[in-house]
Amino acid sequence: MASTVTPGVAEHPDGAREQPSSPGLGVDSAGDARRRRDLRKMKAVATGFLVFAALVYLLTRFIEHRDGDDVAAWVGFVQAASEAGMVGALADWFAVTALFRHPLGIPIPHTALIRKKKDDIGDQLGGFIEENFMTPDVVVRRAEQIDLPRRLSTWVADPKNAPRISAEAARAIQLASEMLRDEDVEQLIQAALKWAAEPEWAPPTGRILEQLIAEDRLEPVFQMLCDRAHEWALGSQDLIDRVVDRDGPQWTPRFVNVLVGDKIHRELVEFTHKVQNNPDHELRRAMHEFVEKFATDLQHDPEMIARFENIKTELIGRDEVTGAASTAWKTGKAVIEQMLDDPNSTLRNTLADSIIQLATRIRDDRPLQEKMNGWVARVAHHVAVNYSQEIISVITDTVRGWDADDTSRKIELQVGRDLQFIRINGTVVGALAGLAIHTISVLIFH
Repeated sequence: MASTVTPGVAEHPDGAREQPSSPGLGVDSAGDARRRRDLRKMKAVATGFLVFAALVYLLTRFIEHRDGDDVAAWVGFVQAASEAGMVGALADWFAVTALFRHPLGIPIPHTALIRKKKDDIGDQLGGFIEENFMTPDVVVRRAEQIDLPRRLSTWVADPKNAPRISAEAARAIQLASEMLRDEDVEQLIQAALKWAAEPEWAPPTGRILEQLIAEDRLEPVFQMLCDRAHEWALGSQDLIDRVVDRDGPQWTPRFVNVLVGDKIHRELVEFTHKVQNNPDHELRRAMHEFVEKFATDLQHDPEMIARFENIKTELIGRDEVTGAASTAWKTGKAVIEQMLDDPNSTLRNTLADSIIQLATRIRDDRPLQEKMNGWVARVAHHVAVNYSQEIISVITDTVRGWDADDTSRKIELQVGRDLQFIRINGTVVGALAGLAIHTISVLIFH
């Protein structure tokens, strides 16, 4: 196949031209280099067939000229075969070359078809895919046939895939962490706090307290407070002695202070013990009454509501609150990233185990798989109906964005080696056809 040199394109010593890479196609890969070598070899072979046919033709012409009327009969047969072989080789060389470039650099009409028709090829390819692959019926039927939930759950539930699952899950979390900048998270926290502070908290808090009281959910809290109070009372002897020594009359003898301190301690321990063990104690009833009144005031007392809202606003508006939230995010993020980097960390193992357990449940539950297949089919139908044009436009727009010369070169690398067999076959078939025609002519007219 003849090759032309495009102005402005560098020529390599081995004859391969350095082409500008298209953003849509990318740089040449190792596979492209191998295909380029194979293509050059096949071009050489195909050209060799043409040269061989030409040499045979010239040899027969020389013999014919040398021997004149005494030329051997076989010369005519060989000459006809070689001549037709040359014609077939040249015709197929022209056809193959015309797909990718102008033969011999001559701008003959209807040549360099791929360069000129690149956009049309992309549109036709997109239309073909849309008509044959993106119709709702085809997409839904294929989605159901794939049985994605069963296949995916079976693969994930396989224990030998656990390391990869752990690595992929960790990578996904790390990617999400990288996408979330600390500044954005801090702004989100501030916005969330501001949003949370806008509605009144007092009435909802009062209603929650009323519900907890009605369901007797606060009694364990009161019991815990009583237990802690009694524990404190048991260990309060030293504190009571210091208070009595400090605040008692200076003229009081030391032993009197000790007796007073012991009396206060015994009374306090006895009192807290009674409160701890008697659910109907006056103090515990007073605690219940206090909470009930507090719940009512939070809902109906304007002064209490205003005080509660002021405390809320002051609390949320403090820099320490937003700063603590931001610090917690940064610290938690650093800890998570450190644990994700360790393949044997508890976080990664727990994450992988949870995913495998979920996959095992799906794998062993065929009704659930059928339900999930229905979900997949519905999503596929929705995408096919509403977004097929957008999906097809990815193909057409991508092809339109390719460089015409680079596109032609890439396609030639993919199919050019096979196209060289057309040239070889053209030489062989042409020779056989010429031989057959000459043979028939001899049989008819001699």
